[in-house]
Amino acid sequence: MRFASIALAVAGAALASAIDTIEIKDRHFVTSSGKPFYIKGIDYQPGGSASISEEKKGWDPLEDAEKCARDIIVFQKLGINTIRIYSVDPKVNHDECMTMLAAAGIYLVLDVNSPIYGQHLHATEPWTTYTEDYLEHVFSVMEAFAGYDNTLAFLSGNEVVHEKGSEKTAPMYIKAVTRDMKAYSKKNLKRQIPVGYSNADNIEFRVSLSRYMECGTEGNVDFFGVNSYQWCGKNTFEGSGYDKLVDNFDNYTIPVFFSEYGCNEVRPREWEETAALYSDKMTHVFSGGLVYEYSLEANDYGLVEIESNGDAKLTGEFDTLEKVMSTVGDIEIPSDTTKGKRPETCGSPKSFPGIVATNDLPKTFATKFVNAGVDKSKYSAGALLDLKSVKTETKYKIFNSDGSELGDASIDKTNTDNGKKEDKKNAAGAVKVAFGFTAVAALVASFTLF
Repeated sequence: MRFASIALAVAGAALASAIDTIEIKDRHFVTSSGKPFYIKGIDYQPGGSASISEEKKGWDPLEDAEKCARDIIVFQKLGINTIRIYSVDPKVNHDECMTMLAAAGIYLVLDVNSPIYGQHLHATEPWTTYTEDYLEHVFSVMEAFAGYDNTLAFLSGNEVVHEKGSEKTAPMYIKAVTRDMKAYSKKNLKRQIPVGYSNADNIEFRVSLSRYMECGTEGNVDFFGVNSYQWCGKNTFEGSGYDKLVDNFDNYTIPVFFSEYGCNEVRPREWEETAALYSDKMTHVFSGGLVYEYSLEANDYGLVEIESNGDAKLTGEFDTLEKVMSTVGDIEIPSDTTKGKRPETCGSPKSFPGIVATNDLPKTFATKFVNAGVDKSKYSAGALLDLKSVKTETKYKIFNSDGSELGDASIDKTNTDNGKKEDKKNAAGAVKVAFGFTAVAALVASFTLF
């Protein structure tokens, strides 16, 4: 049998020291070694929300190491540095997949909720779901992923303010969950991983909610994610409304990025908005973004078809996005983008038109967990492994959009240190890729078939 492989080799040190953590400096992300970090990524939940079930095993995207290896090869071909996952099972061990992602230079933005009953906020009646059991799940997810250096951020919610009426009921509960997550992290986790919120593509609520989540001393987010599908087909910066979007956040004091983007109303997608996102028209305000989405689901946004046997086939829109991503070079944070200190007072509710935003948050149900931690039986505490102990082969095949096997074709580009691309060939002519995180780890990867 032929196996596609990421064939990662480590010299000297365990992987835990091989990748920088991501931090926030003013309104942008930076690596722990001080380099600018712009998110170049994709939303990743193979099977979609319909596959998620307490009874069904195997739905967690980071549960199966062979599937992870398959998809990491595709991530590297696309040239990304971040994935977003919407739901995970905290009881599952994720060490192998997270280790391979770290070796590939890929970070994780992770939602702490799931579609399972009791594991998310009800949008219009959030007081019915904001419970101890709910928070136990949230904190369990945090515990499961806090040990990975490539966990970039947690999301306290996704599009909770969306349906009619939710703008009146949900904002203060989103802020309450964020408050609880940050309190739990400060008391129980070794590393303070940024906590943010992912906003619905609704211009009626977007600005007010972003300002409400930014301000105050309780429940304020560390960053804000914007789901935006307003650039469709052939368009321009002004015609798409991106100019107004940038203006909306020009004075924002914390990082903001696209947590979802990729309008599919006009096909094929040309990804003009991707080029704009990483241009100097936007990089002084936006810290990159995440394309929606990796796998082809019923909503027809996916860039990769996952066959019933587990093989993967890239689409033509994947090819186009890869070409656009390959043109994105190093991005330096402009020196004049700091917008002062984050507002520690929120003002009156009238300051946030279109939503009901109060300064008095719901009483917390998190106290016992903050004080004593979550029962360790509720989660599998993660840690990056020595890469030598990780099996990086996959039995699954990957096909290009023209039907040829990816393993039979040379791979011209891959992601290395925070978005840089560097191809190296060995004496036999196989493409080898150097990961430039630390000289100590000297990580090297090659795409080969066995």
